[in-house]
Amino acid sequence: MSNHQKRLSAPDSWPVERKEETFTVKADAGPHGETGVPLVIVLRDVLGYVDSRKEARYALEGGSVLVNGDGNVATDRPVGMFDILAFTERAEYYRVFPSEGGRLSLTPIDEDSAASRLGKVVGKQQVSGGQFQYTLHDGTTLHADNDYGGSDSLVIDNETKEIVAHFQYEEGALVTAVDGAHAGEIGEIETIRVTPGSGDNAVVVAQEEGDGFETIADYVVVIDENFTDGGEE
Repeated sequence: MSNHQKRLSAPDSWPVERKEETFTVKADAGPHGETGVPLVIVLRDVLGYVDSRKEARYALEGGSVLVNGDGNVATDRPVGMFDILAFTERAEYYRVFPSEGGRLSLTPIDEDSAASRLGKVVGKQQVSGGQFQYTLHDGTTLHADNDYGGSDSLVIDNETKEIVAHFQYEEGALVTAVDGAHAGEIGEIETIRVTPGSGDNAVVVAQEEGDGFETIADYVVVIDENFTDGGEE
Protein backbone atom coordinates (compact mmCIF):
# COMPACT_ATOMS: atom_id res chain seq x y z
CA MET A 1 0.00 0.00 0.00
CA SER A 2 1.34 3.44 -0.90
CA ASN A 3 2.52 5.80 1.85
CA HIS A 4 1.66 8.82 -0.26
CA GLN A 5 -1.47 10.85 -0.87
CA LYS A 6 -2.02 13.06 -3.91
CA ARG A 7 -2.43 16.64 -2.78
CA LEU A 8 -5.21 17.41 -5.23
CA SER A 9 -7.33 14.55 -3.88
CA ALA A 10 -6.60 15.17 -0.20
CA PRO A 11 -9.67 15.99 1.94
CA ASP A 12 -10.65 19.65 1.88
CA SER A 13 -9.96 19.87 5.60
CA TRP A 14 -6.24 19.15 5.15
CA PRO A 15 -4.08 22.27 5.56
CA VAL A 16 -1.86 21.63 2.53
CA GLU A 17 -1.18 23.58 -0.63
CA ARG A 18 -2.66 21.65 -3.53
CA LYS A 19 -0.42 22.77 -6.42
CA GLU A 20 3.06 23.03 -4.89
CA GLU A 21 3.87 19.32 -5.25
CA THR A 22 2.11 16.21 -6.48
CA PHE A 23 2.15 14.11 -3.31
CA THR A 24 1.98 14.52 0.43
CA VAL A 25 2.01 12.10 3.38
CA LYS A 26 -0.78 9.58 3.80
CA ALA A 27 -2.31 9.27 7.26
CA ASP A 28 -2.16 6.00 9.15
CA ALA A 29 -5.38 4.24 10.08
CA GLY A 30 -6.71 5.70 13.29
CA PRO A 31 -8.82 8.53 14.70
CA HIS A 32 -10.94 10.80 12.49
CA GLY A 33 -11.15 8.44 9.52
CA GLU A 34 -10.22 9.86 6.13
CA THR A 35 -10.28 13.45 7.40
CA GLY A 36 -7.43 12.87 9.87
CA VAL A 37 -4.33 14.89 9.00
CA PRO A 38 -0.92 13.19 9.48
CA LEU A 39 0.89 14.79 12.41
CA VAL A 40 3.99 15.38 10.28
CA ILE A 41 1.96 17.74 8.04
CA VAL A 42 1.03 19.83 11.08
CA LEU A 43 4.64 19.93 12.29
CA ARG A 44 6.12 20.67 8.85
CA ASP A 45 3.54 22.51 6.74
CA VAL A 46 1.54 24.36 9.41
CA LEU A 47 3.96 25.12 12.24
CA GLY A 48 7.26 24.90 10.36
CA TYR A 49 8.96 23.12 13.27
CA VAL A 50 10.54 20.46 11.05
CA ASP A 51 11.59 20.20 7.41
CA SER A 52 11.16 16.48 6.83
CA ARG A 53 9.59 13.32 8.17
CA LYS A 54 12.99 12.28 9.52
CA GLU A 55 13.20 15.46 11.61
CA ALA A 56 9.62 14.95 12.76
CA ARG A 57 10.41 11.40 13.86
CA TYR A 58 13.40 12.65 15.84
CA ALA A 59 11.32 15.39 17.49
CA LEU A 60 8.61 12.93 18.50
CA GLU A 61 11.08 10.48 20.03
CA GLY A 62 11.71 12.92 22.87
CA GLY A 63 8.12 12.65 24.09
CA SER A 64 7.68 16.41 24.37
CA VAL A 65 4.98 16.52 21.67
CA LEU A 66 1.66 15.29 23.02
CA VAL A 67 -1.58 14.55 21.20
CA ASN A 68 -4.48 14.45 23.64
CA GLY A 69 -1.99 13.88 26.45
CA ASP A 70 -0.26 10.97 24.69
CA GLY A 71 3.48 11.32 24.05
CA ASN A 72 3.81 7.99 22.25
CA VAL A 73 2.81 9.21 18.80
CA ALA A 74 4.05 8.47 15.28
CA THR A 75 4.68 10.93 12.45
CA ASP A 76 1.69 9.67 10.45
CA ARG A 77 -0.73 9.58 13.38
CA PRO A 78 -3.97 11.26 12.21
CA VAL A 79 -5.02 14.39 14.06
CA GLY A 80 -8.29 16.17 13.55
CA MET A 81 -11.09 18.29 14.88
CA PHE A 82 -10.81 19.19 18.60
CA ASP A 83 -7.59 17.25 19.17
CA ILE A 84 -5.17 18.93 21.59
CA LEU A 85 -1.51 19.37 20.62
CA ALA A 86 0.94 20.20 23.40
CA PHE A 87 4.58 21.15 22.87
CA THR A 88 5.77 20.94 26.45
CA GLU A 89 9.34 22.20 25.92
CA ARG A 90 7.99 25.27 24.14
CA ALA A 91 5.03 25.67 26.53
CA GLU A 92 2.79 25.93 23.46
CA TYR A 93 -0.68 24.43 23.30
CA TYR A 94 -3.16 24.23 20.42
CA ARG A 95 -6.65 22.97 19.71
CA VAL A 96 -7.35 21.69 16.20
CA PHE A 97 -10.33 23.70 15.04
CA PRO A 98 -12.15 24.19 11.73
CA SER A 99 -11.58 27.55 10.09
CA GLU A 100 -13.53 29.18 7.28
CA GLY A 101 -14.17 26.66 4.53
CA GLY A 102 -13.74 23.71 6.88
CA ARG A 103 -9.93 23.60 6.65
CA LEU A 104 -8.40 22.53 9.94
CA SER A 105 -6.32 25.12 11.74
CA LEU A 106 -4.60 25.48 15.11
CA THR A 107 -6.10 27.70 17.81
CA PRO A 108 -3.65 28.68 20.59
CA ILE A 109 -4.97 27.79 24.06
CA ASP A 110 -3.59 27.90 27.58
CA GLU A 111 -2.16 24.97 29.51
CA ASP A 112 -5.28 24.43 31.60
CA SER A 113 -7.47 24.19 28.49
CA ALA A 114 -5.03 21.69 26.99
CA ALA A 115 -5.76 19.24 29.81
CA SER A 116 -8.99 18.08 28.16
CA ARG A 117 -10.62 17.76 24.77
CA LEU A 118 -14.12 17.94 23.35
CA GLY A 119 -15.95 15.12 21.61
CA LYS A 120 -19.34 15.06 19.89
CA VAL A 121 -21.54 12.04 20.55
CA VAL A 122 -22.31 10.37 17.21
CA GLY A 123 -23.32 6.93 18.47
CA LYS A 124 -24.91 5.53 21.63
CA GLN A 125 -26.08 2.16 22.90
CA GLN A 126 -26.85 0.60 26.25
CA VAL A 127 -24.60 -2.30 27.23
CA SER A 128 -24.73 -5.02 29.87
CA GLY A 129 -24.68 -3.72 33.43
CA GLY A 130 -26.82 -0.71 32.58
CA GLN A 131 -24.00 1.46 31.31
CA PHE A 132 -24.07 3.39 28.07
CA GLN A 133 -21.47 3.13 25.36
CA TYR A 134 -20.77 6.33 23.44
CA THR A 135 -18.92 6.79 20.17
CA LEU A 136 -17.43 10.22 19.56
CA HIS A 137 -16.79 12.00 16.28
CA ASP A 138 -13.15 10.87 16.20
CA GLY A 139 -13.98 7.20 16.77
CA THR A 140 -13.26 7.17 20.50
CA THR A 141 -15.46 4.77 22.49
CA LEU A 142 -16.42 5.56 26.08
CA HIS A 143 -18.55 3.92 28.76
CA ALA A 144 -20.52 5.90 31.33
CA ASP A 145 -23.41 5.49 33.73
CA ASN A 146 -24.94 8.82 32.70
CA ASP A 147 -27.49 8.92 29.90
CA TYR A 148 -26.26 11.61 27.50
CA GLY A 149 -28.11 12.52 24.34
CA GLY A 150 -27.05 12.05 20.76
CA SER A 151 -25.25 15.14 19.40
CA ASP A 152 -24.36 16.23 22.95
CA SER A 153 -20.72 17.14 23.58
CA LEU A 154 -18.52 15.51 26.21
CA VAL A 155 -15.28 16.88 27.63
CA ILE A 156 -12.65 14.18 28.18
CA ASP A 157 -9.72 14.56 30.60
CA ASN A 158 -6.55 13.79 28.64
CA GLU A 159 -4.86 12.11 31.60
CA THR A 160 -7.62 10.05 33.17
CA LYS A 161 -9.71 9.64 29.98
CA GLU A 162 -12.81 10.30 32.09
CA ILE A 163 -15.77 12.52 31.21
CA VAL A 164 -15.41 15.78 33.15
CA ALA A 165 -18.10 17.95 31.55
CA HIS A 166 -21.18 17.69 29.35
CA PHE A 167 -22.83 20.18 27.00
CA GLN A 168 -26.36 19.40 25.86
CA TYR A 169 -27.51 19.77 22.28
CA GLU A 170 -30.56 21.99 22.63
CA GLU A 171 -31.97 25.36 21.69
CA GLY A 172 -29.90 28.09 23.30
CA ALA A 173 -26.69 26.04 23.23
CA LEU A 174 -23.48 27.64 21.97
CA VAL A 175 -22.29 25.83 18.84
CA THR A 176 -19.76 26.03 16.07
CA ALA A 177 -20.23 24.81 12.51
CA VAL A 178 -17.51 22.35 11.52
CA ASP A 179 -18.47 21.71 7.91
CA GLY A 180 -20.40 23.32 5.09
CA ALA A 181 -20.51 26.94 3.98
CA HIS A 182 -20.51 28.24 7.57
CA ALA A 183 -17.60 26.17 8.93
CA GLY A 184 -15.78 28.01 11.68
CA GLU A 185 -18.73 30.28 12.56
CA ILE A 186 -20.04 30.39 16.14
CA GLY A 187 -23.47 31.23 17.53
CA GLU A 188 -26.38 29.97 19.62
CA ILE A 189 -28.98 27.48 18.42
CA GLU A 190 -32.20 29.37 17.85
CA THR A 191 -34.27 26.57 16.34
CA ILE A 192 -33.82 22.85 15.75
CA ARG A 193 -35.81 21.65 12.75
CA VAL A 194 -36.49 17.92 12.63
CA THR A 195 -37.10 16.69 9.10
CA PRO A 196 -39.46 13.70 8.74
CA GLY A 197 -38.13 10.70 6.88
CA SER A 198 -34.55 10.40 5.71
CA GLY A 199 -33.88 14.10 5.17
CA ASP A 200 -31.24 15.98 7.13
CA ASN A 201 -32.31 17.81 10.27
CA ALA A 202 -31.38 21.50 10.31
CA VAL A 203 -30.52 24.15 12.87
CA VAL A 204 -30.94 27.91 12.77
CA VAL A 205 -28.06 29.64 14.55
CA ALA A 206 -28.27 33.20 15.88
CA GLN A 207 -25.22 35.44 16.25
CA GLU A 208 -24.66 38.58 18.29
CA GLU A 209 -22.54 39.99 15.47
CA GLY A 210 -23.72 38.77 12.09
CA ASP A 211 -26.88 37.66 10.39
CA GLY A 212 -26.88 34.13 11.77
CA PHE A 213 -27.15 31.09 9.52
CA GLU A 214 -28.93 27.82 8.89
CA THR A 215 -27.07 24.58 8.38
CA ILE A 216 -27.38 20.79 8.62
CA ALA A 217 -27.60 19.58 12.22
CA ASP A 218 -24.72 17.15 11.68
CA TYR A 219 -22.48 20.13 10.90
CA VAL A 220 -22.74 21.76 14.33
CA VAL A 221 -21.01 20.87 17.59
CA VAL A 222 -21.95 22.18 21.02
CA ILE A 223 -19.06 24.06 22.65
CA ASP A 224 -18.54 26.37 25.60
CA GLU A 225 -17.25 29.94 25.85
CA ASN A 226 -13.63 28.78 26.30
CA PHE A 227 -13.57 27.89 22.62
CA THR A 228 -13.99 31.54 21.69
CA ASP A 229 -11.14 32.90 23.80
CA GLY A 230 -8.58 30.13 23.90
CA GLY A 231 -9.39 29.41 27.54
CA GLU A 232 -7.67 32.56 28.75
CA GLU A 233 -9.31 34.91 31.17
